[in-house]
Amino acid sequence: MDICVYCSSSDAVDSKYLESARVLGRAIGSRGHSLIYGGAAVGSMGAVARGTQETGGRIIGVIPEKLYGFGLFFDGVDEKIVTGTMRQRKEVMESRAGGFIALPGGLGTMEEFFEVMVLKQLGYHSKAVVFVDLDGFYEPLMEFLEKLYKENFMKDGTRSQYAVVHDPLAALDYLENYVPEAAESKWFKHP
Repeated sequence: MDICVYCSSSDAVDSKYLESARVLGRAIGSRGHSLIYGGAAVGSMGAVARGTQETGGRIIGVIPEKLYGFGLFFDGVDEKIVTGTMRQRKEVMESRAGGFIALPGGLGTMEEFFEVMVLKQLGYHSKAVVFVDLDGFYEPLMEFLEKLYKENFMKDGTRSQYAVVHDPLAALDYLENYVPEAAESKWFKHP
């Protein structure tokens, strides 16, 4: 399976995030999967790629031309895809992936991951979507999602469209054992 991992490109984050990414990458490779990711050699992105490479996994790096020009691309990829825009990058990653994992990350991670969540909610795909809540990183976000449910901005059924786990290996287990379900309509009806 081509597994899309969204994560940080910052080398300034705590080493536990980099190590978690490397563990995930090693598991992706050792379990016979491929990594599809944003192509960078820095931060958690670089760590997940190096981990995948260490165990012989295939790596697909997808990067927009502008970011490629910064010289941060991971040279160890098996397939390099340079797109014209960020939007094209996301489209390639979304269409090629068999499932999605969000490690702790910043705005880019959130933006890309929320897009795949919305696409799933609207029925554009039925692939596995999982957050790795390492040391409570995503707890504030999960509290916010609970508020959306309570305030009727999202239906309770949306909860079943993503998973939250606490370590990267559990995320991979979730993807490997995922059985797609039909999505409930996201719309609330007028009384």
